[in-house]
Amino acid sequence: MELFYRHYGKGQPLIILHGIFGVSDNWVTFAKEMSENYEIFIPDQRNHGHSQHHPTHNYFAMCADLQEFIQQHTIQNPIILGHSMGGKVAMHFALEHPDKLKALIVADISLRTYQRRYQHLNMIDAMLGVDFNKAASRQEIEEQLKPHIKEDRIRLFAMKNLYRRQRGQFAWRLNLEAINLNMDEIFEGIHSDKTFEKPTLFIRGGKSDYVKYEDYDQIYRNFPKAVIKTIENAGHWIHSDEPDTFRNMVREFLEPL
Repeated sequence: MELFYRHYGKGQPLIILHGIFGVSDNWVTFAKEMSENYEIFIPDQRNHGHSQHHPTHNYFAMCADLQEFIQQHTIQNPIILGHSMGGKVAMHFALEHPDKLKALIVADISLRTYQRRYQHLNMIDAMLGVDFNKAASRQEIEEQLKPHIKEDRIRLFAMKNLYRRQRGQFAWRLNLEAINLNMDEIFEGIHSDKTFEKPTLFIRGGKSDYVKYEDYDQIYRNFPKAVIKTIENAGHWIHSDEPDTFRNMVREFLEPL
């Protein structure tokens, strides 16, 4: 599948994979700050952003997309950084293709199966419920979302997916229908006896429950060289909550490689 992507800098390749409901644009600030030393690729994953839509949305398909992306752009020995859903894609890929990457960074996600989360389901319902025929501006769309997505930051995060169609009406870039139908696939865990024996960094948010202490044993089994660090004041969106701390942790990990 052809993936839209953003590209910055020169040097050691670094591929960044966004999470569910995310877009490559979410990582532009981080990418520009890292671009002095790294050649950074930020694809929109399938059914997100400017990339193609497809009814299949699972980790096998997204790993195949990533492998095709690396081949298409002749990316040699990249470091792969993934957040949330993107982190699971990165872990799947590292376990299945350990020779294809130099190192792995996983942002606030573990290998376990997650229960369906109210926040994700609520976001989908709220976004599907927007009546674009009654919304001539982004502000009017936000007013429709406010009763359902009360947190300003999450609401603005969702609205990153808006665009104007040629006829002037707003629409979602996300393939919400495919994502909604495949939510169980997105929450599915990684069940593998394989190991990735190269440098690996897990960064968890201290205010997030996505990576718990009881997850550590499984992380170390599949990623024996893993280092797990915590950003105490960050929630699930650690790169947004504490951008300087997150960037410094990534740099500290990458510099010796």
